[in-house]
Amino acid sequence: MGLHLQPFVLHFLALTFPLVALGFSDETLERATKSEGYCSRILRAQGTRREGYNEFSLRVEGDPEFYKPGNNYRVTLSAATPAYFRGFTLIALKDGKEGDKEEDHAGTFQIIDEEETQFMSNCPVAVTESTPRRRTRIHVFWTAPPVGTGCVILKASIVQKRIIYFQDEGSLTKKLCEQDSTFEGVTDKPILDCCACGTAKYRLTFYGNWSEKTHPKDYPRRANHWSAIIGGSHSKNYVLWEYGGYASEGVKQVAELGSPVKMEEEIRQQSDEVLTVIKAKAQWPAWQPLNVRAAPSAEFSVDRTRHLMSFLTMLGPSPDWNVGLSAEDLCTKDCGWVQKVIQDLIPWDAGTDSGVTYESPNKPTIPQEKIRPLTSLDHPQSPFYDPEGGSIAVVARVVIERIARKGEQCNIIPDNVDDIVADLVPEEKEEDDTPETCIYSNWSPWSACSSSTCDKGKRMRQRMLKAQLDLSVPCPDTQDFQPCMGPGCSDEDGSTCMMSEWITWSPCTVSCGMGMRSRERYVKQFPDDGSMCKVPTEETEKCIVNEECSPSSCLVTEWAEWNECSASCGMGMKKRHRMIKMTPADGSMCNTDTTEVEKCMMPECHTIPCMLSPWSEWSDCSVTCGKGMRTRQRMLKSAAELGDCNEELEQVEKCMLPECPIDCELTEWSKWSECNKSCGKGHIIRTRMIKMEPQFGGTPCPETVQRKKCRIRKCLRGPGLEKRRWKEAREKRRSEHTKEDVDGELYPGCKMRPWTAWSECTKLCGGGIQERFMTVKKRFKSTQFTSCKDKKEIRACNVHYC
Repeated sequence: MGLHLQPFVLHFLALTFPLVALGFSDETLERATKSEGYCSRILRAQGTRREGYNEFSLRVEGDPEFYKPGNNYRVTLSAATPAYFRGFTLIALKDGKEGDKEEDHAGTFQIIDEEETQFMSNCPVAVTESTPRRRTRIHVFWTAPPVGTGCVILKASIVQKRIIYFQDEGSLTKKLCEQDSTFEGVTDKPILDCCACGTAKYRLTFYGNWSEKTHPKDYPRRANHWSAIIGGSHSKNYVLWEYGGYASEGVKQVAELGSPVKMEEEIRQQSDEVLTVIKAKAQWPAWQPLNVRAAPSAEFSVDRTRHLMSFLTMLGPSPDWNVGLSAEDLCTKDCGWVQKVIQDLIPWDAGTDSGVTYESPNKPTIPQEKIRPLTSLDHPQSPFYDPEGGSIAVVARVVIERIARKGEQCNIIPDNVDDIVADLVPEEKEEDDTPETCIYSNWSPWSACSSSTCDKGKRMRQRMLKAQLDLSVPCPDTQDFQPCMGPGCSDEDGSTCMMSEWITWSPCTVSCGMGMRSRERYVKQFPDDGSMCKVPTEETEKCIVNEECSPSSCLVTEWAEWNECSASCGMGMKKRHRMIKMTPADGSMCNTDTTEVEKCMMPECHTIPCMLSPWSEWSDCSVTCGKGMRTRQRMLKSAAELGDCNEELEQVEKCMLPECPIDCELTEWSKWSECNKSCGKGHIIRTRMIKMEPQFGGTPCPETVQRKKCRIRKCLRGPGLEKRRWKEAREKRRSEHTKEDVDGELYPGCKMRPWTAWSECTKLCGGGIQERFMTVKKRFKSTQFTSCKDKKEIRACNVHYC
């Protein structure tokens, strides 16, 4: 399958390198730019590509071998550091189809980032870049086709300095076949035995991306967090958790409570199957810039029998929602250890709680359900709900990077750079990425291999840094390493003479004009019959450096790449530079140009009315509690000639942090009331009112009514007291039977009217007073008691806060 290119991409390629060099004829180009058919006129790139050129890879999340019809899969196209790509094309075809008919294509792609990706204008089922620029990674979602489609081929192409076309095999092609319904719930990817030797040490770093900006619907502003990370490196005989399985009690406690205690206990009980327990601290709040708080991380080790790793962390608050990896295999098919894993994560449901929102009340799922990923169609009240069934935006990313290896390694492919010298230096590039400001001597010849047997070794070459023209630009290392093995390591026929590959050509013997260069190889295996190898081990050839050089010649570097166009739309200018490596031997000046300038054409200006950078992250809230303000900014990227851009460059919005505590506030105490008794023991009271009720954990209110004893004087007593008390009791009983107690109580020395009803409260709220009275009805002249007067009682009322 050839490369799909739209006219804009062709135009970009024309600016980047001549189309003739790629095999494009004028007729081909004209047909491509005028094509209006359905993906039927495909521009085919001509040329060759080096075998094993695996800087670029196409990956489906989870690395499945089968797809489930209708399921969503995250597809990632990435370049390994320091490689990059400027453009790309991504398609999904039914197995054996060419793609020139609509029915040849399988499933549908969904755009995640419109600034990075878009559908091709002349082939709407294919995904391509939005703008041609350097990039190392893009993500899209692919929805698998319906039942009965069969196998599907996902294919990618890369546009860099040349076109790398669609691969029928290799790292840019992924084949997925339809999963039989009878295998529902079975792990898609069988776990193979590991053949690696020694151990490898890794660092897991967790980057939370769950924030109000990325997931605004019902985002819990208070108490949002990631729980402590818990997991382990383990064998294939032990499963911590997996999709389609049931959550253990430990997984349930992490999922619902964020507590790792029980799960750590479960892991440690499997000590024979576990090499390292993985633990990292919780993160409060769920998202913070890395300059405020470092991302949680943990280190762990793997070996041949325990080469899988699993972990999980709770997204809180939530019913039972988590993220994590299950049985991630860090052992390669080539008997080495994976260098780096980068995985974007979406939330999954543990199947133990039936809540549908972040702060749903506890509602156990009975019977317990299987662990499954959340989808955008689970429930209309879900914070991830999308009536169109779109994909859930990722909530986190985990990076697992190898940081060390111990013990003897046993990679079966001797020249596998990743598995032999990955910890030494990056793989040698096909192109020289040395900055032009760094002037080096030529590389020395390769040293002898450090191993004389079939064990893995390495060899080295060196160069000298002559000059560093710009101290702000770092210069690469002056040493270069390459894997190697000793002779006699081939499993092929022992009667043949096995040779190594040719070592790269030595530098030319002259720096100007014609000279000689050489290369060599060595014997890997001598014949078993004891004869000598007659195959040549060294080659020489002529080489020319600056063919037309003379004593007055200038030695210059190759031209660097063109700078970006000075205009973002319409006509602009671009430059490229080169440097003088050596001035003429006769002392004269160099007359060669070191700068070239030419015109460049960008898309029509009216198609880009206003180009803006993405919004910055929101600033911190202006307060530490309660209501405040926060801001974010973006920059104008459009050129001045595009005219005014009226888009706002700064936004301000309110932000709410947990409410500030409010303490209880009270008025001053009122004056003490009169004693409620005219003689003997009584009491007086005083009150105060509540001005502010306590809120959000503030200091609670103390008492609002105080009472204390009072005693005016002793009440007088006489010989007829008992008789009078008996008479009072008789009158009271008579009053209760006849309900005609109109005379009231009979006090010693006087007869009183009944107490009046309590008066209305003097205040509706905030603390008031009520009163009631008892008046004298009749005084007895013959009594010896002189204290016979009207009585009054007071009490507090309506003390609640207004």
